[in-house]
Amino acid sequence: MPNFQLPPDVLLSIPKDLPIPLNDRACEHLENMLLPDVSLWSINDQEINLSRLSGWNVIFCYPMTGRPGFAIPEGWVQIPGAAGCTPQVCSYRENYTEFNRNGIGIYGISTQTSETQKEAASRLGLPYPLLSDVNHYFSSTLKLPLLEVEGLKLLKRLTLITQSGMIKKCFYPVFPPDKNVIEVMAWLSENQA
Repeated sequence: MPNFQLPPDVLLSIPKDLPIPLNDRACEHLENMLLPDVSLWSINDQEINLSRLSGWNVIFCYPMTGRPGFAIPEGWVQIPGAAGCTPQVCSYRENYTEFNRNGIGIYGISTQTSETQKEAASRLGLPYPLLSDVNHYFSSTLKLPLLEVEGLKLLKRLTLITQSGMIKKCFYPVFPPDKNVIEVMAWLSENQA
């Protein structure tokens, strides 16, 4: 019997040779900005306006979660900052109880449709809402960086920490995606008052 190894599942793991995204300074304008007065559809079929949330919240933006049985864009793993969405989403799931215990809301945003996000949330058992910016209202108002692949305009990976509608911290670029939650928790433990 031949000895061979299956390739890693790029939906569930971080490829070892994933290229590191460079800081193109596309998010330097965000800290101390107010969130836009924009409502986004959640996987719970509700509109959520992040600018109206009180207290501390973490909003992580990601390009797209893959879906079993559906092809990811060609060359996805070679695009700096593209792959790793599912591990990032799951890292927030694994730490959700800690955020919740400290009264911190968690929201994930992509430009995918709510239907696609509902499938991912159900399959991955996410306890927090994913929000759809399919019309780019949120991302264009904040001038968030996008990447384009196969005709899709996707959010580049970044994380915002907000307090009562104001951006207090922006992590960008985020790498590796599954370790972002650790950076966020460390920042909050030092700065949350």
